[in-house]
Amino acid sequence: MSHTVYVIGAGPAGLAAAAALRAKGADVTVLEKSEHVGNAWRHHYDRLHLHTTRGLSQLPGLPIPREFGRWVARDDVVRYLEAYAAHHDLRIEHGVEVTRLDRADGVWTITTGEGDAEGRRAADAVVVATGYNHTPHLPDWPGQDTFPGQVVHASRYRNPAPYAGMDVLVVGVGNTGAEIAQDLAENGAASVHLAVRTPPHIVPRNQGPWAAQYTGLLVRHLPTAFVDALSVPVRKASFPDLAHLGLPIPEVGLATRVAQGSIPVQDIGLVAAVQAGTIRVVRAIERFDDGDVVLTDGARLTPDVVLAATGYRRALEPVMGHLGVLDEHGKPISTNGRPAARGLYFTGFTNPISGMFREMAADAHRIARNVTAGR
Repeated sequence: MSHTVYVIGAGPAGLAAAAALRAKGADVTVLEKSEHVGNAWRHHYDRLHLHTTRGLSQLPGLPIPREFGRWVARDDVVRYLEAYAAHHDLRIEHGVEVTRLDRADGVWTITTGEGDAEGRRAADAVVVATGYNHTPHLPDWPGQDTFPGQVVHASRYRNPAPYAGMDVLVVGVGNTGAEIAQDLAENGAASVHLAVRTPPHIVPRNQGPWAAQYTGLLVRHLPTAFVDALSVPVRKASFPDLAHLGLPIPEVGLATRVAQGSIPVQDIGLVAAVQAGTIRVVRAIERFDDGDVVLTDGARLTPDVVLAATGYRRALEPVMGHLGVLDEHGKPISTNGRPAARGLYFTGFTNPISGMFREMAADAHRIARNVTAGR
């Protein structure tokens, strides 16, 4: 029996799911609102590389070329995704935005936006792969409208050239904020401050041939308390004490933080920059006061630019908020290849320490098995 399946989103998660389903004999169509596969990757900042190894980042059925190196660059990720779609001969409809999902009498109905000739499509199963980083989230800080400088979300950052000679306050110390701060400090910003609300766990991206991803794979099934305890001596052995520079070892353990949705920062130069003083760690923003940014400890800064690496929202509620498949935070209630409802799957909505691309590949196989089994 052939199953009719629609995959929403032509990023790595959606392409992987489509390829795995097609290999199982399903009739698969990918709906993508942009004109390209891997559209989100095309708009990431220039210096971005995967923080996971090439060998553990490949999607089902096609290795990443060796010439792309161990840490695959943004542009090479895009090339790989283009090659992947062609290699698997995936049917992709571009310029199609899904606006609503419904289910009745065992059939999923997909409603798409104006301008789409078909308008509605019927499916046995739907895979939602619209992405972990979908809609930029910019906090509404008090007094922000009085600030004469720029307030820019990190999704608009490409390279440091527009910020040469400027005083920049980067807000948020996830991997994106840490790397953008480093990029600015190395390439012409007059000063770089990094506002930190909650100090992150920091791990070396690699120590010789050993990658942080390998450790993530080893510890992911160990007891949380054990990994929390183990992370402290590992941090002390890997880095000097940074508490006096604003980056103490967090009180909440590494595994507990991961379970809460916060993955460690992989160090590719942040620690050295903080030690050298080219990046200065400060407290979180409390409010704006005309030309000043007031921090939670009362300190004031006068940056030219506030660059907010403050995350994204999934933006799933308008499409499927009525289905009971999202939690109170708008996140899918079921991932990892399991159905959230009969015939409805989400992939690419987790950010595990074992590697996002690796988990997308594993999800794809599980989804394909479950769909063809009629779950």
